[in-house]
Amino acid sequence: MPGLNPFGPRPAEGGAARPAPVRPVPARPAPKTAVRRDPAPSRLAYRLNRMMLRPLIRRLVRIGLPAFMAALVAGIWLSDETRRAHLSAGIDGIVDRIQNREAFLVHSMEIEGASAVVDKGLRAMLPVDLPASSFDIDLESLRERVLKLDAVEAVDLRIKPGGILSAVVTERVPAVLWRHARGIELLDKTGHRVASATSRDVRGDLPIIAGEGADRAAPEALALLDAAGPILPRLRGLERVGERRWDVVLDRGQRIKLPEDGALRAFERAMAMDQAQQMLSRDVTVVDLRAEARPVVRIGLDAQNAIRRARGQQEIGPDGKPIPTETTAGKAGKTKKNSG
Repeated sequence: MPGLNPFGPRPAEGGAARPAPVRPVPARPAPKTAVRRDPAPSRLAYRLNRMMLRPLIRRLVRIGLPAFMAALVAGIWLSDETRRAHLSAGIDGIVDRIQNREAFLVHSMEIEGASAVVDKGLRAMLPVDLPASSFDIDLESLRERVLKLDAVEAVDLRIKPGGILSAVVTERVPAVLWRHARGIELLDKTGHRVASATSRDVRGDLPIIAGEGADRAAPEALALLDAAGPILPRLRGLERVGERRWDVVLDRGQRIKLPEDGALRAFERAMAMDQAQQMLSRDVTVVDLRAEARPVVRIGLDAQNAIRRARGQQEIGPDGKPIPTETTAGKAGKTKKNSG
C-alpha cells in the first residue's frame, strides 16, 4: 500500500505514481584468504637448521659464544695497566696471607743417619732460612741436590707436623780404596765415589784397587777379593790393566794375570791349584791365566838358576844374560868361606 509508506514515492499530480530511486547496496568485502606457507624453506634456512643439529655447533652456541663474550669483556677490562696491577697485587696479598699462616711454617730441620760433614752440607742446601713457609721449600728439588753429594746414597725428605723438616739419610759405605793418577778415593760396592783419601793409612782396613777404569769394575773386584780367602793376608791389591782385565798382586812380587772374560772362574781355579800343590808358596813370580787352555807359570830367578845348575848350565842374572864363570866361581868360593 503506497499510501502507508511515508518515504515512498509521492503520487504524481494527475494520479500517476513516480518510481522510487534505486540505491546501490554496498558490496561486502571479499573474505581474505590465508597465504599458504611454502613448506620448502629457503636454502639458507635449511643449511642453518641442519647445522644446528650438530652437537659441536650446539656446544659452540651454548658454551663457546658466551665464553668468548666473557673473555672479550675480561680482555677489554684487563687491557688497562692500572687494573691489572691492582688485580695482581690483590691476588699476591691473598696468596701470601695463606702461605704464611702458622700451620704452613717450617721452624726447624731434623737430620738422621748423616755424618757431620753430610749434615752440614745438607743444611747449607736449604733454599731459605728457617722459619719459612713450606710452600717456599721444593722437596723434590732439594732431594735431587742432596743426592748429588757423593756420600749420600738415598734421602727421604718430608715435613712433619709441628713445622719440622725431616731428612733421613742413607750414606754410602766405603768398600774399597781406588788408587789412580790423581790420588786415592773411597768407593762403595757399586764403584760410586764416596770421598777422597789423603793416604792409604786413612782406611787401612779396606782392600785397594789401582789403575784407570778400576772404579767401573769395582763389583768384579770385590768378587775376586771374596774368592781370595786363603791368600788374603798376602794380597796387596788388584790392578786394572788396559781398562779391561785384572792382575792380582801378592807379596814377594808375585802376580796372577787374569783373563778379560771369566776372571772370577780363572781365579778360583788358581786358588784350587794353590791348595792342591802349594803353587804360590814356591819361587813363582807370575801365574798367567789369560789363556784358559794353556796356563803359564813363570818361576823366579833362584829357581831358574837351581834348575840350570842341576843341568850343568851357566847361571843367569836378573837381566837374563849368563853370568861369567869367574863371577860364579867367586860367589861360590865366598859362600863356601862364609859357611866355613
